[in-house]
Amino acid sequence: MAATTYSCKISDLESAALKNLLEARGWEFSTLPYARYKATGNQVNVVAYESGKLVVQGKGTEEFVIFTLEPEILHTFTYSGANENLPDPTETTIHGGIDESGKGDFFGPLVIAGVIVTPETAVKLRELGVCDSKKITSSEKIVRLAAEIRRIAHGHYSQVVLPPETYNRLYGSIGNLNRLLAWGHARVIENLLESCPGCPRMLSDKFGDERLIRNALMERGKQIIMEQMVRAESDVAVAAASILARDGFLAGMKKLAQISGRELPKGAGPSVKSAAAEIFARCGEDIFRKIAKLHFKTWNEISGC
Repeated sequence: MAATTYSCKISDLESAALKNLLEARGWEFSTLPYARYKATGNQVNVVAYESGKLVVQGKGTEEFVIFTLEPEILHTFTYSGANENLPDPTETTIHGGIDESGKGDFFGPLVIAGVIVTPETAVKLRELGVCDSKKITSSEKIVRLAAEIRRIAHGHYSQVVLPPETYNRLYGSIGNLNRLLAWGHARVIENLLESCPGCPRMLSDKFGDERLIRNALMERGKQIIMEQMVRAESDVAVAAASILARDGFLAGMKKLAQISGRELPKGAGPSVKSAAAEIFARCGEDIFRKIAKLHFKTWNEISGC
């Protein structure tokens, strides 16, 4: 792919959040006239100007905008051509949706969930107010909606929870986050097909080459139509899955707070690093490995590894 350019306006808070995110993922930073910062990584240059303009350039521009900038910072999608295949919310056939929570959080589990909907249950879920979990700021509402989703789905849902110890072991073996996500998505899909063998199609948010999921599926899963699309959470099945995944992540964080002796902050910013340093000093490495994802840059910074 030829080098491409993307630009948009971002707020001061979004600029700071993006910097924290890229720092946590090990991007290299440098200075540039009239810029707050320049960051380089994954075949992309990101420049945040003092004026509020953000410029993304390089071969990895489209992937960065689709998989990082939009879902984790902007929460709106404006990249030309990337949202042409959004599902029509007025036309729902039986299908499954898969989503995950905890991917960008240093502390806590990775949770992948899936829900199968029919035309009838899709209507009930929309009436319930099911939407992308990132739009729901209340933890109590997530828990309440998750309980209703399970009731409406009549057993046609699944959840795979990877506590940090399991996550770290699998990441060490697989060595790539997208491949780990594909493995988790495939396990959820296989579970969903156990409860509903006739489901013809599964949909998930796009996080990498869709062949990763296809290759991770077993024989039954290989027979279905597997789709990935940008902003798949606009589909009611994926939105329901995102709420179940978030509910599982919040429950996991509560359990890990008991292990660490304090509430664990979400995300991967400065407050997370500060909390990590305090916990590491107080509890030591053995406890820490049970509560955090160790491939994050934060681990290297606080442990000296």
